[in-house]
Amino acid sequence: MNNNAAAVLLMLSALAAGKEVVVSRGELVEIGGSFRVPDVMKQGGARLVEVGTTNKTHPRDYEEAIGPETGALLKVHRSNFRLEGFTAEVSVAELARIAHRHGLPCLVDWGSGVMLDLSRYGLPHEATMPELIAAGADLVTFSGDKLLGAPQGGFIVGRRDLVERCRRHPLTRAVRVDKLTLAGIEATLKLYLEPERAAERIPAVRMLTASREQIAPRAEALAGKLRAAGIACEVIDGVSRAGGGALPGVDLPTRLVAVAHPAPQEVEARLRAFDPPVMVRIQAGLLLLDPRTLWDDELDVVVSALRSAIV
Repeated sequence: MNNNAAAVLLMLSALAAGKEVVVSRGELVEIGGSFRVPDVMKQGGARLVEVGTTNKTHPRDYEEAIGPETGALLKVHRSNFRLEGFTAEVSVAELARIAHRHGLPCLVDWGSGVMLDLSRYGLPHEATMPELIAAGADLVTFSGDKLLGAPQGGFIVGRRDLVERCRRHPLTRAVRVDKLTLAGIEATLKLYLEPERAAERIPAVRMLTASREQIAPRAEALAGKLRAAGIACEVIDGVSRAGGGALPGVDLPTRLVAVAHPAPQEVEARLRAFDPPVMVRIQAGLLLLDPRTLWDDELDVVVSALRSAIV
């Protein structure tokens, strides 16, 4: 599909239109672009049945909600926030067992598509698509861009018969992708046949998994170019923020280039207005540049931007 929202919409339209779909209250999320799970379910013709509480949902909550009008059980990745403290949730494996005991499909909206075990790179473990299918999920939807690193698209993977029901649905033609997007997705997926190659060749994955030691030489190179341009700076330890999607709130150790200026907010605004825009952070009065998301051939662009912005 053209994105994960379209994949979820099509999945619900094909499998649960006119039926009840059971979802934990703690997973009724809103993500970017005002994508709200309840709204998408309504648009897909499904009737939302909320179970559990904001912070705790148990297997019995799903069991007690299943009735003659139930069409599916749905699990949704929270994407842009974490739930911590006095919490409980039902795993995909347990939800699948409950669904299958009642002859229902277990549907999963996982948001960002994860194909590599990120714990190999010191990141928190995030269930991969193959792991979700192995756990018993009947259909899984996820984005083709974001963590997967392909062009924008939305996937529906899982049981062949259910995928075919989605494929035959009239909505499929309205939300399909073009052949150029398919070619880009195919080329990206082929890289995942060799995980180490994928981590090196796919920009989003490469940036996310880069260690502080790998980033340090680029930080030093940027600092050297800035000093040569007459801009005082230093290289310091810091963190990158993975952001939303699959890893909300995760800090990644990095090396930062810190530039002092008496009016950092003004410089930051000029950098954002530069062509191309340069994004920095302000902390303790310092402008912080994170080389994690820079390529080596982009360092000169950053230097030019700072020379223009610092007046």
